[in-house]
Amino acid sequence: MESKKKSGLLKSGAITAFATFLSRILGMLRDIAIASLLGASLSADVYFFANRIPNFFRRLFAEGAFSQAFVPVMSKTKETQDKEALKDLLNRTAGTLGFIVLMVSLVGMLLSPVFTAIFGWGWFESYLHGTDEAIKFAQASFLLKITFPYLFFITLTALTSAVLNVYGKFLIPAITPCVLNIVLITFAYFVAPHFSDPNVVLAVAMVVGGVLQLALQIPFVLKLKIFIVPKWGWHHEGVTKIRKLMLPAIVGISASQINLIVNTALASFLATGAISYLYYSDRLLEFPIGIFAVAISTVILPALSKIDIKQDQAKYVKTLDWGVRLVLFLGIASMCGIIALREPILRVIFMRGAFTAEHVLLSSASLLASVSGLCAIMLVRVIVQGFAAIQDTKTPVRCSITAICSNIIFNLILIWPLGYVGLALSTALAAYVNISLLIYFLKKRNIYTISKQTLVFILKVLVAGFIMALVIFMIRPEFESWIAMSTLEATFYLALLVVAGSIVFTAVCLILGIRPSTLRM
Repeated sequence: MESKKKSGLLKSGAITAFATFLSRILGMLRDIAIASLLGASLSADVYFFANRIPNFFRRLFAEGAFSQAFVPVMSKTKETQDKEALKDLLNRTAGTLGFIVLMVSLVGMLLSPVFTAIFGWGWFESYLHGTDEAIKFAQASFLLKITFPYLFFITLTALTSAVLNVYGKFLIPAITPCVLNIVLITFAYFVAPHFSDPNVVLAVAMVVGGVLQLALQIPFVLKLKIFIVPKWGWHHEGVTKIRKLMLPAIVGISASQINLIVNTALASFLATGAISYLYYSDRLLEFPIGIFAVAISTVILPALSKIDIKQDQAKYVKTLDWGVRLVLFLGIASMCGIIALREPILRVIFMRGAFTAEHVLLSSASLLASVSGLCAIMLVRVIVQGFAAIQDTKTPVRCSITAICSNIIFNLILIWPLGYVGLALSTALAAYVNISLLIYFLKKRNIYTISKQTLVFILKVLVAGFIMALVIFMIRPEFESWIAMSTLEATFYLALLVVAGSIVFTAVCLILGIRPSTLRM
């Protein structure tokens, strides 16, 4: 029975990873379409700003804090109470969450100039002084009115996704983001070029995609014979528990996102293109984070939530240790590969249309800074689930607040000598502050300590990653050669280098004694 559960957990992780991989491929195609259409222009900066604000709230209400609070409560209700209690919990949660997010969306639309002034302070200052940059403030305020309703639909989608995950249905929630990406790709290639303001068309596409994402999941929820009738339930026992878990977790899970928002606000003081460079480098990091970290954390939370830590702490430790090993194995490989191939990756993916060779170089600088924090960001995703499973969201909050404060300090120190690159580096450093504190408090409370075997494993993977990056640096063509190549040639050479790097990484891992069994629970 135990081996079947382990096999099921690994299978669920594989299904989620595959579906998420498909979604990320489409997401990359979406970013290619947007980069070709907008490049790193004023329109690009404004669109990415209007995209980032509602997506920031999405991470708070939808993917992050809500999922961490709702899944354990629903899982326990499903296991210990009857169907009527479960139905009531779902109805009250849907009604309460839906109403709150609807109000936030409406306020965001009505007060979009205020949000733009807060998160785009540099543009607001230009607006007050009547400089040329003032147009960014006006355009961003207008686009926010369009993009804010996306928050409402994507939050309800997060609710239905959580329900499906609790019932062991991981595939549909994982492929749901594909819908948004397909809509954005379609609008970017076939609709936006026919309009004078393509960023407005992309903003409309976001909302259309949000509606269709929710529409995709509803039939699968109904198939489980779950008919959600939204009802207000602020004081409902289950909703109250979710609220208490969710409110502090809003900060706890979203440190990296808050850091990105702070970076965006400070980047508004810099030259045109700064926000775009940060966006493009961030999108490339989202690829390994979305495929690996999100998949592992999504699967590990229900598994940890079912464990009574007081009676079976060893199982809890073993499960979390498995998550740490797997996410760092994939994270270190991704980090070293991106460091070695950052310019070729940006050249192959983005350099077409309005995105130039200069944009490749400028984006690669922020990517180098950002990717240095990849492992910390990915590990936070897993470790935070360890706190969520025991319904402790206060500790991650304290850690995140410290990380956010450190990010602001790093920003103010590094923005002057390094500009937008300093902002990217600050986020990476803050991520290491966050994960260090999370691991420290787990150890201090005698809940979880990274085992010596896992520490040795991590060291071996770091050695393999370093050797892989070194080999790639030695055999890759110079930047000028990449620019001179056709896109097809550059793609071919990049694929060869990725394969060569993977072979080197795998070979070194095997030589150092890392076997597939090491990655099993």
